[in-house]
Amino acid sequence: MSSTELPGTSLAAATAVPRVSAVRVAEGEKLRSVTLPGLTLNVRSRPPARTGLPPALYVHGLGGSSQNWSALMPLLADAVDGEAVDLPGFGDSPPPDDGNYSVSGLARACIRLIDAGGRGPVHLFGNSLGGAVATRVAAVRPDLVRTLTLVSPALPELRVQRTAVPTGLLALPGIASLFARLSKDWTAEQRTRGVMALCYGDPGAVTPEAFEHAVQEMERRLQLPYFWDAMTRSARGIVDAYTLGGQHGLWRQAERVLAPTLLVYGGRDQLVSYRMARRAAAAFRDSRLLTLPDAGHVAMMEYPETVANAVRDLINDSGRS
Repeated sequence: MSSTELPGTSLAAATAVPRVSAVRVAEGEKLRSVTLPGLTLNVRSRPPARTGLPPALYVHGLGGSSQNWSALMPLLADAVDGEAVDLPGFGDSPPPDDGNYSVSGLARACIRLIDAGGRGPVHLFGNSLGGAVATRVAAVRPDLVRTLTLVSPALPELRVQRTAVPTGLLALPGIASLFARLSKDWTAEQRTRGVMALCYGDPGAVTPEAFEHAVQEMERRLQLPYFWDAMTRSARGIVDAYTLGGQHGLWRQAERVLAPTLLVYGGRDQLVSYRMARRAAAAFRDSRLLTLPDAGHVAMMEYPETVANAVRDLINDSGRS
């Protein structure tokens, strides 16, 4: 069940880091590594349905990876030539040489990736932290963005949900190492169930195969020597971005976005409040809102067909404007 609204109109070469085990590649997907000065990014793609389609870039959230888009990407293969990036320190991308995990630093990484490949302007997607990153990219480099799709974007909230507080606490010095010690005996399966309970509107809807893949990916990440550092610094980057004011504030930058924007919010989201949907719809000047009452924090994984249909409408409508 969902509703679509159009507010104001009508309803509607880095230092080598050892790789651990293997990153899952779904059928039809390809992985490649893009090396830039001080930065190496892993990029996941699948062949488009035909040549000449406009490019797209998918940006995941905190603790996620390019795999978070594997359900949505094939559904849009007839509309865009899509690539999903592993942000620095996540997925199969090693940490950045400068250790910069701020929202601005991650936005610069995405901009450099787009520029290096000559793929701009792109249809840009972002989830959670990736939504904040994508917002900043669209604000500072409007020439690189055709449309913007934000799934539960991490934009500043005055009253953060209690369920989101533990994630924010990772930003505090010593908390990540303390949690790592306290949870050292937790199995990858226990950790995965905890993540899914936090991120999915209905964790029971996850198939056994998808759960097993998630457990394997959790096992792989926990072996990475920089896992907790990347989580901590990225969480700190979100908190810092929330406190910025003036022209650098994320809400002010949202107002500067020129690209037609699709906002997707889940009614059961425990990390980004559902009540922020209206504020976001008012902030982005050319926006439409898709609300999914039964979705959690990762609607593109829970309801990929519904999200894909809304994205296709956005792309088609922007092409006619």
